[in-house]
Amino acid sequence: MDWLSGIQNAINYIENHLTEEIDYDKVAEKAACSFFYFQRIFSILCGITLGDYIRNRRLTLAGSELSVSDAKVIDIALKYGYESPESFTRAFSKFHGVTPSEARKNGSKLKSFSPLSVKITLSGGSIMNYKIVEKQAFDIIEKVESHSIENSANTKSIPDFWTRSHNDGTVKQLIDLTPDKTHIFGVCYGNMPEDSKTFDYSIAALCSPDTDIPKGFRKNTIPARTWAVFECIGAMPDAIQNLWHKIVSEFFPTSGYQPTCEMDIEAYSEGNMSSRDYRSEIWIPVIKK
Repeated sequence: MDWLSGIQNAINYIENHLTEEIDYDKVAEKAACSFFYFQRIFSILCGITLGDYIRNRRLTLAGSELSVSDAKVIDIALKYGYESPESFTRAFSKFHGVTPSEARKNGSKLKSFSPLSVKITLSGGSIMNYKIVEKQAFDIIEKVESHSIENSANTKSIPDFWTRSHNDGTVKQLIDLTPDKTHIFGVCYGNMPEDSKTFDYSIAALCSPDTDIPKGFRKNTIPARTWAVFECIGAMPDAIQNLWHKIVSEFFPTSGYQPTCEMDIEAYSEGNMSSRDYRSEIWIPVIKK
């Protein structure tokens, strides 16, 4: 399936089920990837979390319905997934700037959030330096934590994980143990059970087969894969975030490759991460379409 077509199919499914409890396994099925990866790619590509998109669309429809019908507020609240008039009123007021009762008044201003349509647009050429690499299986030593996929909690918890790992000596310990003193990895695992609300993320480094694994760490083998390796130059985190957007919106729709959706790796080098010349990489396992 075409990369963008899968994402659009998932969006269409969501749009057709906004007044129902959305089956996220079905969403992932429409996108031909795990729900974790769909949610992650959706946020990168669309600039909004999936949860916020669904909430904004439901509140848009609820506002339109309130303005043109005599339906009770509680009925509309239940229709769009809110368990009580109070929770609906809070969300509605935050989104529209008026209460549900005020929305019924003639001339009341409401906000509208339109359905997303995923397309390729030409907006000036950009260059991505990448290479396709066949890598044999390799071992890493890693400190692993589980992070929530709900309400974009991981966008805060992962940076916090890195901060704690720098402060408590985890990163230094990994550098001391690895024969490769030049890179530390952030490994994002996407091959979690479909019903899981969390995913594993590790801070890692290459290790030798005979490396002694300290308490609190684990050894893991990254399987042999074909990798698309993208060069990133620029200050963190903006440079790598911008590169992720280009990869999702430009590379995968047109390259003839698609991600396996099982993991990805960000490789960070030594140096000043706030420098315009700072170098890092994104590694993504891929298959040909």
